[in-house]
Amino acid sequence: MPALKKRKVASEAPAPPSDVESSPEPEPAQQDEETQDKPRPKTFKELGIIEQLCDACETMGYKAPTPIQAEAIPLALQDRDVIGLAETGSGKTAAFALPILQALMEKPGPFFGLVLAPTRELAYQISQNFESLGATIGARCAVIVGGMDMVSQSIALGKKPHIIVATPGRLLDHLENTKGFSLRALRFLVMDEADRLLDMDFGPLLDKILKVLPRERRTFLFSATMSSKVESLQRASLSNPLRVSVSTSKYQTVSTLLQSYLFIPQKHKDLYLVYLLESHAGQSVIIFMRTVHETQRIAFLLRALGFSAIPLHGQLSQSARLGALGKFRSKSRNILVATDVAARGLDIPSVDVVVNYDLPSDSPSYVHRVGRTARAGKSGLAISLVTQYEIEVWLRIEGALNKKLPEHDCPKDEVMILQENVSEAQRQAIMEMKNYDEKRGNRGSRFGKGKRSRDQMDQEEG
Repeated sequence: MPALKKRKVASEAPAPPSDVESSPEPEPAQQDEETQDKPRPKTFKELGIIEQLCDACETMGYKAPTPIQAEAIPLALQDRDVIGLAETGSGKTAAFALPILQALMEKPGPFFGLVLAPTRELAYQISQNFESLGATIGARCAVIVGGMDMVSQSIALGKKPHIIVATPGRLLDHLENTKGFSLRALRFLVMDEADRLLDMDFGPLLDKILKVLPRERRTFLFSATMSSKVESLQRASLSNPLRVSVSTSKYQTVSTLLQSYLFIPQKHKDLYLVYLLESHAGQSVIIFMRTVHETQRIAFLLRALGFSAIPLHGQLSQSARLGALGKFRSKSRNILVATDVAARGLDIPSVDVVVNYDLPSDSPSYVHRVGRTARAGKSGLAISLVTQYEIEVWLRIEGALNKKLPEHDCPKDEVMILQENVSEAQRQAIMEMKNYDEKRGNRGSRFGKGKRSRDQMDQEEG
């Protein structure tokens, strides 16, 4: 397989990201000499996007190309395979959707593009972006994910949509079992959040899918981080790709994100969480948890205290998960308590604060969690609760970010005033959890020991 070519190959492409609000400036050493003095394009038309799609961008509120869009779109329009590396919230979806829709406009056909995503929620979101951007050219999309009726999905595939957005397990089920369904005419393949696709053990399924796709196609691989697994996938699936990156380090967060931590005793975690929420009353907040049980418990606890909190985790039904996201997006609920199911790729506008109630187990997960706020140039706040048992994990995260983060100012005497009310809410939450577990009966966890089925693989667990 030909070696990976760097950004410099396409010298006629626009300048690298430099002064964009949603991305820090790259260090001078990382810029190509021949593009260093060129200003970044201010409009999608300058990138080569046709007028109809430019109008769609304007309708969606895309005022100017983000760094990854400015870098990746011209290369994609040159009919090249592209690897795009950028932090979450950088506009990766439009970076691959616009070139595909433009090619579709020139030569329309069924099953024109396939986008593979790690989770169901991200798949629905990508489809919504395709439909919105492609509304003026009549682009039709089908979402093929686990947890939904296969017959209705087969009917949708029978209508021969232009774009399929799928999770790998369910797509493979249809390729093997749905009569007449084939991707032999596919023109574009996108693997979005590729690092997460591989982290969720989709690797063997991706290998099977790649074997039934035509060799003559364009492939785009987008990721927030570049791991050895992603490099192996790139070698197996892309032909002579160009690589663009708007991140200056392996683990990058945007410059408009204010990050801090609170070092607290484990037993007072709930107290400090409630204090933080009261301090940011009226703002939209995502609280990240490690387990489903704690996610549900904290949601009950916050409701008992009068907060409009809603849980999101892998043991909810697909309709319940979409409903939770819908309520949070529409601001009928302003607190989302979630496992890492919500950490990747989901475009939830106007998230003001991210709270890490439990620290994630690794640095990439931290980056993706805090990337839910400070999106598209907006400012945001991320606060992590660090207990005596998590000091080592926190130091690893700071090491990966290559900076020491400040401690959040939180007067202990003001926090302790809340103790009586929080203790009562904790008791209510325990009772609610007992009722919740009884209602679930003997069904047990869907995520027991052993391998998950294909239908469950895109149902991410915290």
